[in-house]
Amino acid sequence: MKNRVLSFCLAGITAVGMLGSTVVMADSAVESAAATESAESALPGDVTDLYPTPHGVTYKGAGYNSAAPDWSEYDELIKKIKSNIPTDERVKLMHQAEDILMGTGAVIPIYYYNDLYLQKTDVDGIYSNLFGFKYFRNATAPRDVLKINLASEPAKLDPALNTTVDGACMVVNMFSGLYSYDKDGNLVPECADDDNPYEVSDDGLTYTFHLKKDLKWSDGSALTAKDFEYAWKRAADPKTGADYSYLFTDTFATDSDGAIDVKATDDTTLTAKLLAPCAYFLDLAAFPAFYPVPQAAVEAADKDGSNPGAWATEAGYITNGAYTMTSWDHNQSIVLKKNDNWFKADEVKIPELDFMLSADDTAIYAAYQSGDLDFADTVPTNEIASIKDNDDFHVVDNLGTYYACFNVNSPIFEGKTVDQANAMRKAISLLIDRQYIIENIGQTEQKVATSFIPVGMADGNGGTFKENSDAYTYPVKDATGYYPETTGTDDDANVEAAQALLEYAGYKFTDDGMLSDETPLNLTYLTNSGTGHEAIAQAIQSDLSVIGIDVEISTEEWNVFVDERKAGNFDFCREGWLADYNDPINMLEMFASNSGNDDPQFGKSAEAASAAASVAE
Repeated sequence: MKNRVLSFCLAGITAVGMLGSTVVMADSAVESAAATESAESALPGDVTDLYPTPHGVTYKGAGYNSAAPDWSEYDELIKKIKSNIPTDERVKLMHQAEDILMGTGAVIPIYYYNDLYLQKTDVDGIYSNLFGFKYFRNATAPRDVLKINLASEPAKLDPALNTTVDGACMVVNMFSGLYSYDKDGNLVPECADDDNPYEVSDDGLTYTFHLKKDLKWSDGSALTAKDFEYAWKRAADPKTGADYSYLFTDTFATDSDGAIDVKATDDTTLTAKLLAPCAYFLDLAAFPAFYPVPQAAVEAADKDGSNPGAWATEAGYITNGAYTMTSWDHNQSIVLKKNDNWFKADEVKIPELDFMLSADDTAIYAAYQSGDLDFADTVPTNEIASIKDNDDFHVVDNLGTYYACFNVNSPIFEGKTVDQANAMRKAISLLIDRQYIIENIGQTEQKVATSFIPVGMADGNGGTFKENSDAYTYPVKDATGYYPETTGTDDDANVEAAQALLEYAGYKFTDDGMLSDETPLNLTYLTNSGTGHEAIAQAIQSDLSVIGIDVEISTEEWNVFVDERKAGNFDFCREGWLADYNDPINMLEMFASNSGNDDPQFGKSAEAASAAASVAE
């Protein structure tokens, strides 16, 4: 899920393979060695020492753009990972998928997420999980109103259409799914029955959920299994335009009508049939996109089908969770009040949550300091060092990666081969000083990311994914990743390797190591507002200027930023992804060409990306 809070991770840009074949994972050791040898012979040895090509990975240009990688092999690999295969084979294929992804240089991690926030010391009971969801429904305080800042105006609060972490935090406090997470991060039944929540068939393909009796919507009407059936089918329907539709279409079998095979057999029984066993299916049942929505209200607000999220754009819409929205002063504030029809309403101790909608860290911090906020989810970069030891300053673990990404269809790659475009992106990655960003901007002991899949993520086979093993060794073994932990212009080796990569891509340098006026490289870095994000943008700008790359920074407010990213209207932009569930496929499936979260535009022509963004809007 996309995060707008500070944390950045530049993914390992590996040395490109110079072969002209499609993206292929060689099956045999002979093929793998041959592919690596060919790649290494095409670039100076010091470059491939820093960014060795993952064994057997080569690229060809896409049919619509010779500089962008053909993405069909990656798409097929993601489908195979989601099919019914042995778990050890699945782990192997996920490593292969990350190898392909990282070899493009389009995804540039900087560091692995953690999460900081300020919370008044007389407030208790708020908790968050590894995925960044914050639960206020069990909060206690010596007052009846809790004042909170998460971010600015949320883009979408329809559970099926939201893709941001701040939006998800609002959704998990207004809606309830079949499952949820407790304060220890454990999955627990929510709308599912506490004593008999579900059964699963011996082959792992059929789940039968049993709902609690007498569940209600916030307006007092009955909530049944049919509401879940409707919500899941709606999220899967292309007409809805949900960025997360792939979580449904790639997970569920289909019925004779072509719809996902989910059926309410009575008011409290929901049966779902899967394409393949899914170890994280209960996590999906706790994910906001799988929450129920009220069919009558949804359809009444969108009679012609042109605006699927219209029902959830103003206060007063129907929910089924701890709170319901009573006021929404757009771009200013949101007020949530206790939903007395929630089945656990007696556990809600704070009857009102008031949200300040702002991304201005300085104003947010001032409001917190003056007592106008009880909880602030951001801190100005220049204040962190002075307050990080205070009792109200909190840092919690997250499972995710803050990164930058390139649009593979950007005009800056025009006229280049796919391997030259990869080399350009790798050169830029080498120049960025990740440790500086951690020490001087992040300041909460984040860890340098040397891969996109974060440290600590499970592998779905009883182990941890980001480890060297007999079955798989990362290209840079000592860094357990795709490039060294130390990057940036303080190391001459990084600068020289970046220059060599750019020379391979056709750029020329003067005797003093600066880009020649004959071959300038100018690009725009897109970010959203916030002192941390903007400071990172400036750090990148400074690092790239060392060899004469000119970076213009474009700062947009959150909703414009999200739309521009989705439409592919950028060269280079800031990104952040917190896992939706603890399995590597969640970090990989987002880059499949059928994903609404494929911001690098893999497998998409510029025209297709723009059309997809228009449908979502």
